[in-house]
Amino acid sequence: MIAHICYKLCVLLFALPFCIAESASSYAGSTIVDSYPPPSATSDPSVDAYFPDGSQVGYPGPTPTGAEPAAIVTAIPFAKVENAFPLSRPKAAGGADTNFNVMRHWGNLAPMYSVESFGLPDACPIIPEGCGINAVHLLMRHGARYPTSGEGVAEFASEIHAAASKEGFDVTGDLEFLATWTYKLGAEILTPYGRDSLNGVAFRYRYGELLNAFTDLPVFRTTSEDRMLDSALNFAAGFFGLKTYETDYHQEIIIEENNFNNTLAPYDVCPNVNTEDVGNFGGIQGQKWADIYLKHARKRLQPMIQGFNLTTSRLIDMQEMCAYETVALGYSKFCDLFTEKEWEGYEYYTDLNFWYSSGPGNPTAAAQGLGWVQELVSRLTHTPINVWNSSTNGTLDSNNITFPLNQPIYVDATHDTVISSIVTTLNFTSLAANGPLPTNHIPPHRSYIASQIAPFSSQLVAQVLSCPASEEPTHIRFLLNDGVVPLTGIRGCKKDSNGLCALPSFISAMHERIGQIDYAHDCFVNYTMPDPDNIIDGRYPS
Repeated sequence: MIAHICYKLCVLLFALPFCIAESASSYAGSTIVDSYPPPSATSDPSVDAYFPDGSQVGYPGPTPTGAEPAAIVTAIPFAKVENAFPLSRPKAAGGADTNFNVMRHWGNLAPMYSVESFGLPDACPIIPEGCGINAVHLLMRHGARYPTSGEGVAEFASEIHAAASKEGFDVTGDLEFLATWTYKLGAEILTPYGRDSLNGVAFRYRYGELLNAFTDLPVFRTTSEDRMLDSALNFAAGFFGLKTYETDYHQEIIIEENNFNNTLAPYDVCPNVNTEDVGNFGGIQGQKWADIYLKHARKRLQPMIQGFNLTTSRLIDMQEMCAYETVALGYSKFCDLFTEKEWEGYEYYTDLNFWYSSGPGNPTAAAQGLGWVQELVSRLTHTPINVWNSSTNGTLDSNNITFPLNQPIYVDATHDTVISSIVTTLNFTSLAANGPLPTNHIPPHRSYIASQIAPFSSQLVAQVLSCPASEEPTHIRFLLNDGVVPLTGIRGCKKDSNGLCALPSFISAMHERIGQIDYAHDCFVNYTMPDPDNIIDGRYPS
């Protein structure tokens, strides 16, 4: 009987249309396009009537809820994000070290994981004993996505496709799979894993108690890009629950497009970000390092493929293909082509890209993060913004409905480069302690690591605390992917084992920092990239 059931199930599965899609193309680099739901699956009222929703069916059973969780105050030990279930964990070429996690060397393409420490080994995300939490400000990156349009992985697939159709193309050894490999990635939008990794449920467990302090519905913000909105909605579904999230809060969607002011996508109103010599300076610096760390990979892999030139750029594409295929499809043959040392090299390649394009080493970085920091100070002081000299949106931010100043929980969804710029604007000098970054070697004990700053689903959390516990907030501290960030580089913030800074001192320092940033110059003046050795705080040298 069991065998009969299994046979019927297998016949049914192999009869489904998606199982035969790959037969449409069977040579290297060809693109597979799946479509779900199928175009014929349109809504039919006569069919929908057979599937009433829960409110129509009734009989829900008992539904009393419980108290809001408060794990951020009570949980010991703290639950860390350590794996990327259900993705298959890749192994490096020839790697015998089972502790080496390839995923953590993917830079901004890495799934988020809990950072152990940014230099405060005794600090913990749990609220320090004797303190109470008053408010929390979350800045999060969208979940794992397909490659953005025009990225090198799609070009690599196209070139492999073209080469495979010509005489003389041949692949052997570790690259033999390229003979029938097909490109299955979409573009821009969230992958299935990306939808699942926004940590809204975890955030509810940690900070749900703060919902008791609301007097009106929360306003959470995101941009209009598909992956951004989907990330915000998936986070909210986890935080509030599927049945009620659409009515439990207000989702503010800010247009992300050229010439629209938006602190969550500030590059659209900062022209110098989009110039080749300034905005892409990280790519220029990263390429210098890539030519070094991929030298041996090219010598090893090029003999395995005839009729296709494995340039440094194409090897980078192959490393990125490993990351993109894994977060999209669950597994990638490209991962085990590279050694542990080459994965460490790729990680540093992304560090260079971020440091010199959207971090402390780029003269536009602090200007890009300026608007959000102005909004943070406005929220912390409950004072409306009255100066419009950055990417802040004068229409939305001047309205207490779309920009409330009294929420116990704030949630903003943004991009990786924006988080990188904002931590630069906040003057987290502990992250920049080893800069400027060299392009000919990996410095030991480096403090700036892109996979710890802006991975997929990255979370920058500001905890507003009262120490000792009371009604009025006294301190603030920041967690970046669960790692407590030292604030000693901020004027007035004293050394503290828990990363605490007196709130008045922090606010005063941010006012000073805001006044130091020349947004009009750094974003709009036509200048060439200054000496990178003279930039360590994201501003054009004075």
